[in-house]
Amino acid sequence: MELQEKTLGQWLEYWAETTPGKEFLVYSDRDLRFSWKTFNERVDRMAKGMLSIGIEKGTHVGIWATNVPDWLTFLYAGAKIGAVLVTINTNYKQSELEYLAKDADLHTLCITEGVFDGNYVDMVYTMLPELREMQRGFLKSERFPEIRNVVYIGQEKFRGMYNTPELLLLGENVSDSMLLEAKGRVGCHDVVNMQYTSGTTGFPKGVMLTHYNIANNGYFTGEGMGFTTADKLCCCVPLFHCFGVTLASMNVLTHGCTQVMVERFDPLVVLASIHKERCTALYGVPTMFIAELNHPMFDMFDLTSLRTGIMAGSLCPEEVMRSVTEKMHITYITSVYGLTESSPGMTHTTLDDSFEERCTTVGKAYPFTSIMVKNPETGEECAVNEPGEICCKGYLVMKGYYKNPEATAETIDRDGWLHSGDVGIKDEKGNYRITGRIKDMIIRGGENIYPREIEDYLYRMDGIKDIQVVGVASEKYGEEVGAFIILHDGAVLTEEEVKDFCRGQIARHKIPRYIFFVSHFPLTGSGKVQKFKLRELSLELLAGKGIVPA
Repeated sequence: MELQEKTLGQWLEYWAETTPGKEFLVYSDRDLRFSWKTFNERVDRMAKGMLSIGIEKGTHVGIWATNVPDWLTFLYAGAKIGAVLVTINTNYKQSELEYLAKDADLHTLCITEGVFDGNYVDMVYTMLPELREMQRGFLKSERFPEIRNVVYIGQEKFRGMYNTPELLLLGENVSDSMLLEAKGRVGCHDVVNMQYTSGTTGFPKGVMLTHYNIANNGYFTGEGMGFTTADKLCCCVPLFHCFGVTLASMNVLTHGCTQVMVERFDPLVVLASIHKERCTALYGVPTMFIAELNHPMFDMFDLTSLRTGIMAGSLCPEEVMRSVTEKMHITYITSVYGLTESSPGMTHTTLDDSFEERCTTVGKAYPFTSIMVKNPETGEECAVNEPGEICCKGYLVMKGYYKNPEATAETIDRDGWLHSGDVGIKDEKGNYRITGRIKDMIIRGGENIYPREIEDYLYRMDGIKDIQVVGVASEKYGEEVGAFIILHDGAVLTEEEVKDFCRGQIARHKIPRYIFFVSHFPLTGSGKVQKFKLRELSLELLAGKGIVPA
């Protein structure tokens, strides 16, 4: 194995030439199929269309959509001309969308109609009312001056927006030589993807990832699982997340296999897709595997084609991994540990590891990756089985946070070590175990949630004097969001009023499930809030009400 220096566009063209007729992208539920050749041709047409509306090298293009067929078209078309695809969480609401659009300096925003509890078209019109009055391509927004275009991914037409058929049509007026010239300016160390994450501190920040970062991480992920062109990977994890866009899509791109896509997670569609397409691999967070295993129609499907997969995003319960092995026939279920800033995989259990190692550890370091367990106080390397902060160095480390050198310097030290904020140990065999977190971040079913963001939002609510948000242990999701609130004297609020204040403004998974009204917070001697004590208190208070966190 060695590090590869192809861009995403070069990888796509390699397989379009090597295995042109082989299936690349399949939506089994609607029998939509693209070969490597036909998909590459669509990508070239889309790339020309993007050039025609002013997108060029370095342009930031936001995509706000579930795993629709053209999600990957926009990724690879942008990659070919040097644009940066900025992924947007499909659960985002108005304030989150506007924060990202401003912070990321979006030039073009590509959207679908939305998800069941959020209409993206309405939210975009709220953000950009000028769209209703201005000609497409001539948008001038007072609040968002960088945004020049909005593209609707689909056939429908909305005032002020292009749709994808129109964009493809515009591309026909762009010459092949113009596309070739644009492709020639792109290198593997250019930023190709920006994902927003809370990282270890503060508000969401744009993690700048290069072709070199994510293509190699996907390549080594596939190598660790023995992938070949014969494999078919069922991808039901969201593409806006590093799990979907890197571990899944880059794995397929670098191994020439088939990506069987599920547009929005539905355990029945997943099971049917595996059965119909004879998938060999399946990815998901633990809650997804649990939903599939417990589906009432589970026994109707033949899953014997499965051999491997990744369960990641939160701690993987041993009993779930065992059920996946025995009932879903995934003999070699693996896990990956990392974070968006590391592209994301740092460690990976592989086919060579025992079942016990795959259940109780997050495996060994990726190839060409250095990992050190550091003493947070001294900076020295910890001894075997001594807990410290997991840090990594190598090709996988992000280029930095967009427009935020201070936060970048806090996360990547002077020696190039990326600090994860996670506490772990290295055992005698070189396997790593994650034992806790230095940072306050909550991980709910694979979604990273930073308490500060929710706290700052809820401070706007009348009656709230102080608030602390913590993770409450949950058997189903790993953690749920809990909010401890101190009210102003005389103020009266209910749990439901607090939740109503959040609905439609912040993503559903960030809305506190548990709300505790208290008179004070436990403090250290220096006056800092002891969040670990609040986490313990949350379970005591719930137990007092007879509630067991599910």
